[in-house]
Amino acid sequence: MNIFRLSADLAHLVAILILLWKIWKTRSCAGLSGRSQVLFLLVFVCRYLDIFTNFVSIYNTVMKLFFISSSVATVYFIYQKFRATFDRNHDTCRIEFLVLPSFVLALLINHDFSFFEVLWTFSIYLESVAIMPQLFMLSKTGSAETITAHYLFALGIYRGLYILNWVYRYYMGLEFFFIFKIRRFFGHYCFGCWNCSNCFVCRFLLSLC
Repeated sequence: MNIFRLSADLAHLVAILILLWKIWKTRSCAGLSGRSQVLFLLVFVCRYLDIFTNFVSIYNTVMKLFFISSSVATVYFIYQKFRATFDRNHDTCRIEFLVLPSFVLALLINHDFSFFEVLWTFSIYLESVAIMPQLFMLSKTGSAETITAHYLFALGIYRGLYILNWVYRYYMGLEFFFIFKIRRFFGHYCFGCWNCSNCFVCRFLLSLC
């Protein structure tokens, strides 16, 4: 594991902890998009569904469990425990327009047409647009909670570092994406999806300046 991958994982960890801390401390989900969190939960479940069949390392397994469990906790807080504080009126992004195209794309463009591989590919495509309901909600309210901005900033750092990780692995002659041997075309396609997602986050961060 290189320094970019480790730093990206830590940034992602910090982003999630900031989010959970914000919810628990304020006892409120104000400013958060439940739909974005549902999409992230779907991303992690689909990506890490092989957790019991494909052991890589203890670190890898622990991180997978953390991402899934933290997403479940976040969705639970938003839609159950603190649902009275959830702003349903502004969280109205049509997520089916994000999920369905991502799934169709995963069926058409993937490394290997197998169950786990299609789900993994679907998670890559979906993650690139999962933040859109949050940004859509913020565009409607016209303002962002401080902690929400910090969460998105940490998330942007995570995505940027993962791109550096891919570039590093490419130039070091390692597998181009994660632990899979993916064809160059498919790799570049995923790379483009993540860049698209980064543009969404960067656009929001610039709007706060």
